[in-house]
Amino acid sequence: MSDSTSRSHAVGDSKVPQKLQEVLPKEVEEVVPNSIHDTGAGVASSHATDKSAVPKVAQEAVPKKAEEVLPEKVHPTN
Repeated sequence: MSDSTSRSHAVGDSKVPQKLQEVLPKEVEEVVPNSIHDTGAGVASSHATDKSAVPKVAQEAVPKKAEEVLPEKVHPTN
């Protein structure tokens, strides 16, 4: 299957059944309100997993993919 299915894209709580999360495309999951299925879409947040040299406001302003291209020692996301 493609990367957009076979797993949930939720980063927080979800009221959507797990099996359904696994088959829905990411784009569908992201249009569901975060209060029902939290994908983090449309919400300013950092994806850092530890201390980061990037200012918090910048972390919250850029998409996850932009954070992930930074070196781990500068901005850990794994």
